[in-house]
Amino acid sequence: MSNHLFDAIRRSIAKNDAIFIETAQGNRWTYGDMIEWSGRLAGAIDTLGVRPGDRVAVQVEKSAEALMLYLACIRCGAVYLPLNTAYTRAELDYFISDAEPRLVVADPTAADDIKTIASKYGALVETLDEGGGGSLIELANEESPDFVEASRTADDLAAILYTSGTTGRSKGAMLTHANLLSNALTLRDHWRFTPNDRLIHALPIFHTHGLFVATNVILTSGASMLLLPKFDPAQILALMPRATVLMGVPTFYVRLLQHEGLNREAVASMRLFISGSAPLLADTHRTFQERTGHAILERYGMTETNMNTSNPYDGERIAGTVGFPLADVSVRVTDPETGKILGQDETGMIEVKGPNVFKGYWRMPEKTKVEFRDDGFFITGDLGKIDRQGYVHIIGRGKDLVISGGYNIYPKEVESEIDQLPGVVECAVIGVAHPDFGEGVTAIVVKQPGSNLDERAVLDALGDRLARYKQPKQIIFVDDLPRNTMGKVQKNVLRERYGNLYTGRARA
Repeated sequence: MSNHLFDAIRRSIAKNDAIFIETAQGNRWTYGDMIEWSGRLAGAIDTLGVRPGDRVAVQVEKSAEALMLYLACIRCGAVYLPLNTAYTRAELDYFISDAEPRLVVADPTAADDIKTIASKYGALVETLDEGGGGSLIELANEESPDFVEASRTADDLAAILYTSGTTGRSKGAMLTHANLLSNALTLRDHWRFTPNDRLIHALPIFHTHGLFVATNVILTSGASMLLLPKFDPAQILALMPRATVLMGVPTFYVRLLQHEGLNREAVASMRLFISGSAPLLADTHRTFQERTGHAILERYGMTETNMNTSNPYDGERIAGTVGFPLADVSVRVTDPETGKILGQDETGMIEVKGPNVFKGYWRMPEKTKVEFRDDGFFITGDLGKIDRQGYVHIIGRGKDLVISGGYNIYPKEVESEIDQLPGVVECAVIGVAHPDFGEGVTAIVVKQPGSNLDERAVLDALGDRLARYKQPKQIIFVDDLPRNTMGKVQKNVLRERYGNLYTGRARA
């Protein structure tokens, strides 16, 4: 039987005894181990009644076993649904009710809460802990490693990743086997990955960057990874002599620059530093190059499309740009109102087309329809331009999306929670340039007259309602919000007003 994505992974393995993963504890997983354990887990999932096309929702800590679970889902034909470990119970209820997974895999510490939610929607719950134990592993131990892959075509779903929507409620982006494989192969070739590469993997594995960009590129090149539970500058510097590539978000590079151990000698064996998921400040790019001799390679992607553009491997990596369209991806800039294609250096809506672009939003056919042009281009919601040299620049986001620490936050969701608090008249949530997080979530709040509401009270109230990364870095109280003649809040005015809130620099 043919399994579009996993068959390609099998073909990329040069030797079964080659190292796929080495963990922070020094445990090693060969490609042979990957085949065995993803097979055992696929058998366990199949035994639990998961059939091709069924969703498997996963909210677990990062581990080698968690990556085996992702591959197991691909092998048995299930649709993998990773969930941020910071999601609250209220958020999980929404995702489970919307996706209707057959199986939810949870950390044992959260299993009771998740069982309460899952039982409402008929989902089974099994566990997987960060040490590689749990009820799912116990089931897998009883299964044969020789699992026969479910037949999956290029157009079959491989994963659903939730992303923010215009109503503040997340939408499930449906990604096919072809979406994931085509992008992995394109990036492998563009970034020159070979079996000799060793990636420092310090990203989370519940979103596109850590799961599909990092992991799939390694799998399709037969390379290896040093799998770390989280980002730690000292640990990463210590590993660099054994590594060749680091993929990170801007925060990684800011914090590495704060470490005195970062110098040209420390990075002597490294060939490539990649940044994405949030805008990299030009100052960070320049300072890193001065310290290390390496120009960080910035690229541009999103949940719905994986990667669309990249600065060149050979050639100038220009700070503040995201490079050129990838080999099989078309990028254009259009007038947001009319859809007319714009010329060089004209700012408008970025639209993309290619085999990497998702199939649509889960159970939202009308929403899917309005996000695509008749000729197949996807309207990204990002504003940008293409300069005379062909480099793509991201100017902002037409939908006011905030990207903080590599995570997408839609302001409406945060605003809805703040607006419900006693003493609040209204609020506006914006992203403000932040040297560490790319953008800092910032709430501008209008209080009721006489209210003694303060910043601490607002943050405390949000603690159980929103994942930590969505919570504002700062609350600013004002008498009123700026509005245009139609009564719409002018967030562009607020962004300008508070633009140096976190950088502390005077405007030029």
